[in-house]
Amino acid sequence: MRLRNLILTTVIAPLFLVLLVFSLVAIKSLEDNVRSRLEREVQVITNVIGTTLSHALSRNATEPLEESLYSAFSFHRIYGAYVFDAQGREIYGLGLGQALFSPETIREVAEHGEMRAAYREHDGWHYYSALKPLTSATGEVQGVLQVNRLNTGIEKYTGFLSLLALLAFVVAAAGIVLGIWWGFRRHIERPLERLLAVMQRVEAGDRGQRAEAQGPQEYERLAVALNGMLDAMAEKDADIEARRRKEIELEKRLRKSKKLAELGVLAAGVAHEIGAPLTVINGQAQRLARRDTLSDDDRAKLGRIRGEVERIVEIVRQLMELGRRHNVEKEPLDLHELLETARELVEEDLEQRAIRLELDLPSSASPLLANGQQLIQVLTNLMRNAAQAEGVGRVRIRARESEDWLSLWVEDDGSGISDADKPKVFDPFFTTKPVGQGSGLGLSMVHRIINDHGGTVGVFDSELGGAGFEIGLPRRDTDEGGTA
Repeated sequence: MRLRNLILTTVIAPLFLVLLVFSLVAIKSLEDNVRSRLEREVQVITNVIGTTLSHALSRNATEPLEESLYSAFSFHRIYGAYVFDAQGREIYGLGLGQALFSPETIREVAEHGEMRAAYREHDGWHYYSALKPLTSATGEVQGVLQVNRLNTGIEKYTGFLSLLALLAFVVAAAGIVLGIWWGFRRHIERPLERLLAVMQRVEAGDRGQRAEAQGPQEYERLAVALNGMLDAMAEKDADIEARRRKEIELEKRLRKSKKLAELGVLAAGVAHEIGAPLTVINGQAQRLARRDTLSDDDRAKLGRIRGEVERIVEIVRQLMELGRRHNVEKEPLDLHELLETARELVEEDLEQRAIRLELDLPSSASPLLANGQQLIQVLTNLMRNAAQAEGVGRVRIRARESEDWLSLWVEDDGSGISDADKPKVFDPFFTTKPVGQGSGLGLSMVHRIINDHGGTVGVFDSELGGAGFEIGLPRRDTDEGGTA
C-alpha cells in the first residue's frame, strides 16, 4: 500500500469517524437540551396558570377564568389553553389544539390527580401539551387545565442543525482530504520521486547523477546524505579503477619482465654456445684479410663478414642487457648537458639527412637524479629512430618539469606509426625497417632503461604529423615504472 493511502486509512479516516460521532452526540445533546427546556417552560406556565384557575373555579367565576387563560398567551409560543371539567367536557378555551387529548385521557388525569405532558400532532402541527388537575382548597379535583405550546420551529431548528452539521462535516472532510493529498503530493511524494529517479538512474549506470537538495529540511538532509554516499561510491569506484589499471599494468610489466628474463636466459645460452664459433669466424676472417694475394673485392667481402659477426655479437649483448634488471647508479645531472651530449652523438646522422633539431627546454631546469650514460642512450636511440624514419625533416624535443616529475617529448614530422603497431613498438625484435637495417631492440632498450629508473614511456601521434614518444621520470628515487 502506498504511504499516502496508508496515512489516509490509518490516521485520517479514524479521525474523521471520531469527529462525526462527536458531532452527532453534540447535536443530539443540543436537541435534548432544547426539548428539556421546552418541557420545563410549559410545565412552569401550566403550574402558574393552574393556581389562578383553581381559585376561579372554586368561586365559579367566569371573568377571572377568562383572564387567566388570556394571560397564558403572553408566554412565548403558547398557542392554546383550555379548561375541562372532571368528566372531560370543555368549560372554556382559547387557541389551537383543543382535541389533542381524548376525554378519556382527561378523566384519567382528573382521577389520578397527577400532571401529564406529551408531544402531540394535530392538523399538521406539532405541539408539546401539558394536562394539570385543578384542585380546590380541600384537595378536590374540580377540572383539568390543558396548555399547548407549538414546537414545530424547535424540531425544524434541530433538524436543520443536524443537516447543516452533516454538510459542514462532509465539506470539511473533503477539504481536509484534498489538502492532505495536495500537501503530501507536493512535500512528500515529489521529493521522494526525485530521489527515486536519481537512484534509478544511478542503478542504470549513470554514476554522475546527484539529487537536488531542496524541499523540506528532512528531504534536504536526505538528498545531501544520498549525494555524499554517491560521492563516496564514486571515489571508491575511481580508486578501484585506478587499482585495477595499476594491477593490469603491473601484470603487463610482470609478463614483459618474465619474457625479457626468459629472453636473457636464452641470450646467455646463445652467447655461450655461439661465442666461440663467432670468435673463430672473426679470427679466421681477420687472418685471411691480411694475405697479400687477396683481391680488393675478396678483402671487402671478408670485411663484411667481420662486420656481420660483430653485429651478431652486439645483438647478443643487447639481449643479455635487455633480459636482466639493473641496479641503476644515479647522480644529479643537468638536463641541458645530457641533451647536448646526445645531440653530438647523432649530429652526423641528422646532417646527412638534412634534419633540423629543435629544443624546447625550461630555462633553468632542476637537477635530475638519473644515470647519465643510460639516459644518453635513450635519447640517442629515439633521435636515431626519428632520423631514420621516412620523410622526416624536423625533430623536436620538449621538456616540462613539475614538483616531483619530469616529462620529455621526442617528436618528428615523418609518416608516424600506425595504430596497429603502437602496442608492439617496445617488444623485442619488432621493427618496421627492412631486413638487415634494424634489430628491433632499440626501443626495447629504451623501455628497459626508463623502467629501471622508475619512469614511464609511451608512444603517441605528434601534432607535427609523425610519431611522438613521451617519457616521464621521477625526481625522487623510486622502483616503480612502466608503459604510459
